[in-house]
Amino acid sequence: MEKMFCLGVMLGMVGGALIVANSYKARTLVKKSQSEVMEKVNEMMDEKLQAMSGKSEGESGKAKK
Repeated sequence: MEKMFCLGVMLGMVGGALIVANSYKARTLVKKSQSEVMEKVNEMMDEKLQAMSGKSEGESGKAKK
């Protein structure tokens, strides 16, 4: 049962890859989605870095006093 499930998943992945590779619309959709995800990840990382830098500045300010 488990082997059949894994085989089905693998066949689905290969089939999906073939469809995307041969379809212009699907390929552009995948590229667009990837760029959107990357933009959101970059925004979240920037926010976290700003929050971390704000905390470290606040801690160093307390240590100086």
